This record gives sequence, C-alpha cells and structure tokens, in this order.
Amino acid sequence: MDILESKIDRSSDEYKRNYETMAALVEDLKRELKTAREERSAKALDRLREQGKLSVPRRLELLLDKNTPFLEIAPLAAKGVYDGKVHAAGNISGIGIVEGKEVLVIANDPTIKGGTIYPLGVKKLLRCQTISMENRLPVIYLVDSGGAFLPLQSEIFPDSDDGGRGFYNQAIMSKMGIPQITAVMGLCTAGGAYIPAMSDEVVHVKGTGAIFLGGPPLVKAATGEDVTAEDLGGADVHCIESGVSDYYAEDDAHAISIVRKIVKNLPRNIKQQLSTRKAEPPLYDPREIYGIVSRDLKVPYDVREVIARLVDRSEFLEFKEMYGPTLVCGWAYIHGYPVGILANNGILFSESSLKGTQFIQICDRRKIPLIFLQNISGFIIGREYERGGITKNGHKLVNAVSTATVPKFTVMMGASFGAGNYGMCGRGYSPRFLWSWPNAEIGVMGGEQAADVLITVKNDQLAREGKPTMTREEVMAIKLPIVEAARKEGNAYYSTANIWDDGVIDPAATRDVLGLGISASLNAPIPDDIFGYGIFRM
Repeated sequence: MDILESKIDRSSDEYKRNYETMAALVEDLKRELKTAREERSAKALDRLREQGKLSVPRRLELLLDKNTPFLEIAPLAAKGVYDGKVHAAGNISGIGIVEGKEVLVIANDPTIKGGTIYPLGVKKLLRCQTISMENRLPVIYLVDSGGAFLPLQSEIFPDSDDGGRGFYNQAIMSKMGIPQITAVMGLCTAGGAYIPAMSDEVVHVKGTGAIFLGGPPLVKAATGEDVTAEDLGGADVHCIESGVSDYYAEDDAHAISIVRKIVKNLPRNIKQQLSTRKAEPPLYDPREIYGIVSRDLKVPYDVREVIARLVDRSEFLEFKEMYGPTLVCGWAYIHGYPVGILANNGILFSESSLKGTQFIQICDRRKIPLIFLQNISGFIIGREYERGGITKNGHKLVNAVSTATVPKFTVMMGASFGAGNYGMCGRGYSPRFLWSWPNAEIGVMGGEQAADVLITVKNDQLAREGKPTMTREEVMAIKLPIVEAARKEGNAYYSTANIWDDGVIDPAATRDVLGLGISASLNAPIPDDIFGYGIFRM
C-alpha cells in the first residue's frame, strides 16, 4: 500500500482556526458526557445508599474485565428531551469485555427517575438488541426499573417498535442462540418481568430485587390484598418457589460475581476470520483532524488527510483515483483489520456513484468490512446530469450499499444531506454502527437551501396567479423559521438525543471506536451469499 503524504500546513491561520473550533466542540462534548454520567439528585443517591445498592458505574466496574475498553452506546440519548434529566434515556449500555468475551451490557440506572422507562429508553433498548442480533453478542441485563413512565404510556406500549418489541426480540435472540443473562438488582415490574423470564439465566438479589407482573399497589387495587414487594416477587419467592430465578445473590457485588461466572461458562464463540496484520498507529497525530476539517461545512478539504490519521501506518491503496474523484475509495487497515473505505470529497456524480458501486462489490466478494466517511450535500442535480443518468447511477450505489453483506460502519464527519445520506450508508441502510462528530449536520437539505426552495415555489405560484413576488419581509418570515429549525433539528446533539446515531465521538478517537466496532462485528459470521444483488438499472 502507499503511504498518504500529508500536505497540511499546521502553521497556517486556517488550520489554527479550524483546530480551535473543533477543539471547542470536543470540550463541549466532554462536558455533555460528564453531565450525562454524573448529574444525579442527592435524593436519588441517598436512596441508593439506603437500599444498599451499588451505582451503575460501580456495577460496570465490577462486571467488566479490568483495563479493558467499554464502547458506550448512545450516551447522550434523550439529551434535552422530557425535562432534560432523563440522562442516557435512563440506561447505561455498551459493549465490553467480561471473562475475555465481548458482551453487550444494558443497565437500568435507578438514580435516573427511579429507573423508569421513557419512550426513548425503549428505543435505546431496541437499538441495543439489534446490535446484539446483528453482531451475535451475548447480552447482560442489569435490571433495576420502576417500569414504564405511565404518563407517556401511549408512546411506550402499543406499536411494533414500542415496549413489547423488546420481549419479541428476546424470543428471537433466544432462537438465534444468543445468550441472555439477567441480574435482578431492583424492581422488574409488569412487562419488565419478562426480561428475566425470557433470559437464559437469572441472578436474583435478595432484599432489593423483585419480579412481578403487578406490583403491590396494583395488587391492592385489583384484589384488596396487602403484600410487600419482597413477599410478592423477592429472591426467596422466585429462587425457592416459582423457579423464575436461577441464582440467589446476597447483594449487588455477589450478583455480579455470579454473572461473571456464568459468562465464563459460556462456550467461546469462534469469530469471523479476516486477513489481519499487526496493528500499527498512523504516522500522523489523529488530533490534527481538528485543524483539517473546515469549521464551515461549505468549505471543502481533502478527505485523504483524515484517512491518513485513521488508518494503520497511514497506508492507503486508492481505487480508481482519477475516476469519479469526488468519492475516495480504497483499502487500508485499522487496528490490524482490513477495511474498504468510501469517503466523500465532494458531491456525488454518476462517475463517483459507479466507482463506489464497483468498490462495494469487490469488498463484499472479499469479505472486507466497509467504512463510510460522510461529508455529503447530496447527488448532483440538473438537466445535463439527469440526461447522463445520475438517477439510475445513484440507484446503483444505493442498491449496493443496501445489499452488501459485510459489516458496514458509518461516521458522519460533517454534512449528511438528502440522498447523499442514503448513498453513504445512513441509519436507514443498517450500518452495524453509526457515529457522529460534534460538527455533523443532518437533514433533507441545509436550512438555507430548504428555505430558498420554498421561497422559489411560492414565488412561482404567485407568478402563475399574476401576483407580484414576495417582499423581503415576507421572504424573511418564511426563511428565518426554516433556517432556525434546521439549525436546531439538524445538529449532532439533536440527532444523538433521538438515537439517530450510536453516539457523538471525538474525531481523534474515531480510529479506536472503529476498531472496537469492527472487533464486535466479527462475532457474527459474514454470509457467503455475496451475489444477492438486486437489479442494476443499466
């Protein structure tokens, strides 16, 4: 492979201004993550201590192997939603190492609204279960939840992507042979009772853990019977009488030690084998990405400079370098794993779409994971390009992205607009993981462009009616709300709050995050039916 030679002038004013802008965004990100992890009410923390429970960070510390990474999923989910205090959508989830095995952990946080489940908490659970199924990762549920947040029950309960889907997924995961282990460390109420009931093995903490379809207040209302949570569904009930639970734990720490023993006893999964090589760092500092990426999304930069700071030894074998240059395609290694990279260097033309399609097919044939680096305003439009077949050629790229069988990973490094989001493997195209940088923006189109389109449509309508075009005041009355809405709803934090990605990440950490994602993906076999493409309109 060729070494990418950087041409960045680190002493230039442009580089320094870009660096300062991105560094400030990263500092904001760190503050937001700290708030999500640590902001808890004194009342909730006191109650946790009174019950003799461990905090979720301490539970994870005891569960995960020491000095191993934890790839947290959607840590800023529900940011700014509800009352702004449902941090991480109420559960801390991610991929970690337990007894040398990669597992997915889903832990309710009882210090966030008592572990109550909000609609975005359901969405996050379903996302985590999807990650488990796609990557064949065993799941550990650390359950401590007061059940659904009843005032929003219509958004939690009835639909195909609401609460019941989680238990459906558990059944499918069981059929797939994916181990599911539950530690009952608090309440498992109503539908939540099915989480342990549908798991392979259940560890139950005495005194604090309780499983029941209807809690004491509901039992009182329905039957008139007075009963405590412990008598209704405690460890003695379910370990001795009902048989729902399998292991009796004295406290949280004991429960976690049992869970670790269960995971150690699981058969070791044989991971998908790739043609790996020794991992080596890039020749350039990944933090230099801060100065490379323009602070203005409209200003282009050479994406090869970013690639040089992500891949092993900054080596990259570029495919069709002189053809369709607005899409950079090529092979590299990240943490020793072979990857095929598709990275935007401008708008997508027919030539770049065709190049990307061919490249995806080659990677699929060779079982090489795909990485999409998105900074895209869309496909080219206009009379000349429609006559040149941009619609059918763009469709070829979208088709190839959709039907590729190898693991796909997407990083939104800037703009992600319109059909460009589709062609570069947006969320709707099932990448195994999708992350955003803090400067990322997403939408059908940019706010200014969307406003201009609507203004043009309105003026055309007025012209057909024989009326004068809009005044400047009328134009601004339309434009300003659209631009403001796009600014609010298109930024990275809005996106991650709604779980449109798996987290906002520091650009300098992208290489490591990708390495962890690729490693997790290899727990699932890559199918051999690589020729199952749909029709390519010629």
